Amino acid sequence: MDFDIPAEDDPRRIAVRNWLSEHPDPTGRQMAEAGLVAPHWPRPWGLDADPIHQLIIDDELKRAGVGRPSNQIGIGWAGPTLVHAGTEAQKERYLFPLLAAEEIWCQLFSEPGAGSDLANLGTRAVRDGDEWIINGQKIWTSLAQHSSYGILIARTNPDAPKHKGISYFICPMDAPGVEIRPIIEMTGAHTFNEVFFTDVRLPAENLVGEVNEGWSLAKVTLGNERVSLSGGGALWGLGPTATDLLDLVRAQGGTDDPFLRDRLARLFEHDEILRLIRLRSVTAAIKGEAPGPEASVRKVLADEHGQDIMALAKDLCGSGAMLTDGRPLDADPGIWHYGWLFSQALTIGGGTGDVQRNIIAERVLGLPHDVDVETGLTWSEARRG
Repeated sequence: MDFDIPAEDDPRRIAVRNWLSEHPDPTGRQMAEAGLVAPHWPRPWGLDADPIHQLIIDDELKRAGVGRPSNQIGIGWAGPTLVHAGTEAQKERYLFPLLAAEEIWCQLFSEPGAGSDLANLGTRAVRDGDEWIINGQKIWTSLAQHSSYGILIARTNPDAPKHKGISYFICPMDAPGVEIRPIIEMTGAHTFNEVFFTDVRLPAENLVGEVNEGWSLAKVTLGNERVSLSGGGALWGLGPTATDLLDLVRAQGGTDDPFLRDRLARLFEHDEILRLIRLRSVTAAIKGEAPGPEASVRKVLADEHGQDIMALAKDLCGSGAMLTDGRPLDADPGIWHYGWLFSQALTIGGGTGDVQRNIIAERVLGLPHDVDVETGLTWSEARRG
């Protein structure tokens, strides 16, 4: 870590404390308009905050027990893309309601035949006067049933190389022709959905960026996604952490089982490695350096770490692990059983672990590119179309 955390009397700390004293129970809209939801965004939606300023704000909000509005896909992925390429009218219309979580967003990217090879998508968008007509299908769309809008990529030029014929749209989820079908997970919950588009008409102003240049914007979104899915919690930045589990074990006096002790020690080590990688990312940002391979490295490590946390929690339940209300030690049972089931998806969602390892191998280690046996093209050549 190549930076110092500012002192308690830092003026930026005092400014946040003063605002919180005037707004002890702030609404999402108040936090958004104060720039505290995404402080690194440019004004008026953020504070143009540098990484140290962001750490200060996070620290002060945590001390005050104030949480930010919850709109993970909107704030983490859709919003940065609109800041990057949206028109002034789009920014004015969508960003404050998005930051305040007044309008929830989802991501309409993956398709049954286009998961890891996302650019192979088949959903079509055809121009008809001042509208685009959308037909196709998306899958694994988180929170579609709760969303007001979705970020949608669709093919607008079927004759262009596949990475050059895609456009990026804002799609109202209540538009005529949009059908949402639930996918019930083995957790029993309903997080994911299939979404079908039948002659859905989107106004021309819902296009983000240039026609046929949506792949570059999709990469902006996906870059933010891999960072967002690598937070501190075990379930893509949410839920319990390794520290939570270790605290439970300590509170019960530890364990004499040498195998469990070894697994707990490795869990602590991996948690510390991920923490240091996050600080390394902060250091790079403070120095003004472009993001390195940390996003893919963090995602690979964080996903497997999350599975390890949940597997160990289950094993600490003993025979109670067979029950849905089994709990490690004296913990709340619900989150651990649900988390163990959900954790099986961690190494698949948001870019599979195998894809991330290919990125690391090729772009970091300089290993030879994979070659497609049918086309003779390397993976990178195929991505360039």
